[in-house]
Amino acid sequence: MNKELKKAEKGRIDWLITLVPFIIIMGVAAFLFAFPEQSNDVIGQVRFFFGDTLGSYYLILGIVVLAVAVFLSFSKYGNIVLGDPGEKPKYNFFTWGSMMFTCGLAADILFYSFAEWAMYATNPHIAEMGGSITEWAGVFPVFHWSFIPWAFYLVLAVAFGFMVHCRKRNRQRFSEACLPVIGEKHAHGLLGRIIDLFALFALLAGTATTFSVATPLMAEIIVSLFGIAISRTTVTIIILLLTCAVYTYAVLHGFKGISFLAKLCIYIFFGLQIIVLLIGGQGRFIIENGVQSLGKMVQNFIGLSTFSDPTRTSNFPQDWTIYYWAYWMVWCIAAPFFIGNISRGRTIKQTVLGGFVFGVGSTISSFVILGNYGLGVQASGKHDFIAMYEKSGDLYELIINIVRSMPAGTFILVIIMICMILFYATSFDSIAYTAACYSYKKLGEDEKPNIMITLLWCLLLIVLPIALVFSESSMNNIQSISIISAFPIGIIMILMIWSFFKDAKKYTKEKAIEDFSIFENR
Repeated sequence: MNKELKKAEKGRIDWLITLVPFIIIMGVAAFLFAFPEQSNDVIGQVRFFFGDTLGSYYLILGIVVLAVAVFLSFSKYGNIVLGDPGEKPKYNFFTWGSMMFTCGLAADILFYSFAEWAMYATNPHIAEMGGSITEWAGVFPVFHWSFIPWAFYLVLAVAFGFMVHCRKRNRQRFSEACLPVIGEKHAHGLLGRIIDLFALFALLAGTATTFSVATPLMAEIIVSLFGIAISRTTVTIIILLLTCAVYTYAVLHGFKGISFLAKLCIYIFFGLQIIVLLIGGQGRFIIENGVQSLGKMVQNFIGLSTFSDPTRTSNFPQDWTIYYWAYWMVWCIAAPFFIGNISRGRTIKQTVLGGFVFGVGSTISSFVILGNYGLGVQASGKHDFIAMYEKSGDLYELIINIVRSMPAGTFILVIIMICMILFYATSFDSIAYTAACYSYKKLGEDEKPNIMITLLWCLLLIVLPIALVFSESSMNNIQSISIISAFPIGIIMILMIWSFFKDAKKYTKEKAIEDFSIFENR
């Protein structure tokens, strides 16, 4: 009997979708290691074509998706319940928001919150805008991490949630979300396979990018705290393995384990912000410059969203805005699917607006408080962090110096370390869960992936980042691969949004007829 069950389970697995993306990206990694200079040139040229020559594509898509999010919130579609009509939300707002926020943002939010203002402060575009460093260095972080990025997540989360909870489809994949437009034959055929392979390839590339950004900071913190006389690379690998163990444990315990880690992460995340705000000595500057930065962001939002630097005087949008939109698009493979899954019982309006309130609000608070602390110290003249960064070019060392300038800096470093581990765990358990769902030819709404398949993905997600920490050149190339892989993902996103509106229109008509029939029969 057990043999028959195991055979039936194996028959449900789509091994092509499960193994091909991993084999491809490992092949790319091997090419990068074997031919670093040649691969740099090739990937650099491809990235230039997508990110520079076709950069406006990403900018336009960002504005369109944000407009769709606003429209969904206040149109007739906003009243559609992601589930059965009248069904109540599966999770309360705080638990739902915690899982949503932590699945969508890995530990790199802490890295960028502390350091991003310094990267903008040294960019020539600040001088072009005619303002001071203090005036503009706090604006771009809240712009690049707020409304358009979360619109990418929430619009696709609605499409996934509608597909799973309203239409009860049992193929939890990108291709299935495109079915109303491309048709069942193509969605379940070659075109569907291509769509899903692009999606999983982007997922693995985005995972490697995220790990490559923030894990060296965790290694730097451990070396700084304990004075360990081993290389940052060795410490980074140990951290990756530890994080893998934590998120594997959480995802194998299902949504209960994920929700526990998510809430714990949120408590520590906001606790960190409160500590910095209250004891850092920059509370007034943090609040006032934060309010000013938000005001300037809103005032200049259209200009910031459409700036493409056609004369290439600074390449600022190519290096930052276009890169960020592409990076968030790559992360759209897992985060929206997970958000849609946990949004059962909420209306589309509640999902979008609630996501903006919790997601955007929590993101902005991090950049306002943690970022403006360093900017405030810089403005006061107590420390010249910009000079430190320009001299060393080491952002990880810069962050350590910023935190060390606070009272109880050592204690705060410990909190940051714990919070980063929890962020990684809660982000990657949702990614592993999503990837495991992709491995199934069919998976019902209430079904969960087999433990062994989930464990396989937990391990696969960590293998490439571990390989990449040995080569900085390879990590830079993988970041470029994330941008390149975002291009087809953008086309797939358009198909998904189009499919959602086509299916939602049909769904509302069906419900209207059904309600009328019930009324007539009374």
